[in-house]
Amino acid sequence: MRERDIKFDWDDVLIMPSETTKIVSRFTDIHLERIPLFTAPMDTVVDMSNYHLFREKGINVCLPRNAENQHVYSTDSNIFRSMSLKEFSEVYVDRGIKPKNAICIDTANGHIENLIQEIKNFRQLHGNKPKLMVGNIANPKTLSLLDEAGADYCRVGIGNGSGCLTTQQSAIGYPMASLIHECYQKKKYKKLKINIVADGGFREYADIIKALALGADYVMLGGIFNKTLESCAPTYMSNKEHSSWKEAGEKINQYDPQYALMMKHGMKFYKKFRGMSTKEVQRDWGVEESKIRTSEGVSRINEVTDTLGGWMENFDHYLRSNMSYSNASNLEEFIGKAEWNLITPSALNRFKK
Repeated sequence: MRERDIKFDWDDVLIMPSETTKIVSRFTDIHLERIPLFTAPMDTVVDMSNYHLFREKGINVCLPRNAENQHVYSTDSNIFRSMSLKEFSEVYVDRGIKPKNAICIDTANGHIENLIQEIKNFRQLHGNKPKLMVGNIANPKTLSLLDEAGADYCRVGIGNGSGCLTTQQSAIGYPMASLIHECYQKKKYKKLKINIVADGGFREYADIIKALALGADYVMLGGIFNKTLESCAPTYMSNKEHSSWKEAGEKINQYDPQYALMMKHGMKFYKKFRGMSTKEVQRDWGVEESKIRTSEGVSRINEVTDTLGGWMENFDHYLRSNMSYSNASNLEEFIGKAEWNLITPSALNRFKK
């Protein structure tokens, strides 16, 4: 049996400054031509009530499956309508209807041969538009097949997300930092056009920045965006206490500006969060009880940590800071091109405050 390389994750990597940098001011010398972020298609993150708040910040939106009236936003090519492979095939391939929206084929297993074939069929019928996002994958070799088929974006990562139990329960997965790096190498040397969307498992600003540095064109966020006050999840005041945890209290309208002010003055709020492969979601989608599958997702209550505007301001500053050290004046000079090192756990602990 051949020796296998050890794979690594975000905590195993640090970005190294360039030998020299032309950047003097991170604000005047760095131009961010786009926001390299997507909302995850999760119903405790984004829906028709708040999608515009993400778009106002420049964040690309991927609406969850079964979100009502998704089709009415066809004029914005950075809003993706999510659907199952079955629905995609029946409507846009078998019936030949041309979609007006960008489409996310939302599948847990992006390695299915039929998915690749249906993308080819779709492109033969409808040409190069609209945009198609597919995934998820956890094998770098699959990226080439999806690019060849005609996909524009690929969600990369299986089982890493805070709402996902797939890897924990089924042993399928791939450490994300290695996966993104290897996908980028495939894209670079084979001159692929497909966009790499790193999806799942991001806990800190630094994780997101590392993903971009290692080659992700975009990062898709679920749990992080859920913890912003403006996420669409049911939101509660912390007005009930127990000995070991805080129970969600009175439900509020999180879009009312008074709650952002209350949060600024120390009031705590809590959000419902759930993975999209939970039994709860399957029931909400109308799946018969006898056909409900084993859950590969989790449900929990998250504490609200930020407003969306506050989180985005921090992300912008931290990304620009890294780019200034990395001698990158724009994303094209930064993505996949930053220098990085593998580190030991003891080295990581030195940086943990």
